[in-house]
Amino acid sequence: MLRHMLLTTLPLCCLLAACAPPTETPPQGPGEQPAAYMALGTEPGWTLEITPSRLNYDGDYGETKIMVPNPGAKPSTNGRTYATDRLSAVVEQKPCSDGMSDRRYSDTVRVVADGKAVQGCGGKILPPDTLAGSNWTFVSIGGVAVAADRPTSLQFDGNRLSGNAGCNRFSGGYSVDGVTLKAGPLMATEMACPGAGMTQEAAFFKLMASPVSLTFADDGTLILTGEGGKTAVLRRVI
Repeated sequence: MLRHMLLTTLPLCCLLAACAPPTETPPQGPGEQPAAYMALGTEPGWTLEITPSRLNYDGDYGETKIMVPNPGAKPSTNGRTYATDRLSAVVEQKPCSDGMSDRRYSDTVRVVADGKAVQGCGGKILPPDTLAGSNWTFVSIGGVAVAADRPTSLQFDGNRLSGNAGCNRFSGGYSVDGVTLKAGPLMATEMACPGAGMTQEAAFFKLMASPVSLTFADDGTLILTGEGGKTAVLRRVI
């Protein structure tokens, strides 16, 4: 048996999040450590971590490792440059694709490590240009981490959405008008699930029964916020 659930209009805030310039050392509270800046590339795979004190490079799928003191950033065209004898990096505030998926980042990063040049992406993970075609999995609902043994999902396919918040499958139509998402009527199966599955599912349906705002964190996670500040946090599946 199917039950019909009609969700109210869901306003989306910041679907296309602004790409604010990344900061090397954002304001910190007492005792807090500034977040490291991360960059990565493919073919060959490499990562670069920039901390206030060091540049840590891991290249050629882990075969090349270089760790040098951070020389400090020097302004460059639309970005900044770090230069040492063995390792240099140019961070340009220009959207970048990692080349292996449709994930996009705020910066294009070029690295020269022991004379070998590679290019990749860094900084904030940008939100998708559109929800259509994106897939997500739940991280938490109502401030509670989802049960590890209950697979979850939320997919946007064309003008329909579907998913599972821990127990039953749900699906329905949706449309986006500017920054407003309209979903429903949604249909869900009526299975009973043991443990936390039904609890987290009930929390999600309660959240979605009233308007929610949608924002994207710098790491690409999707945050749905409803009445009383209740949230559902989702991670994109690439």
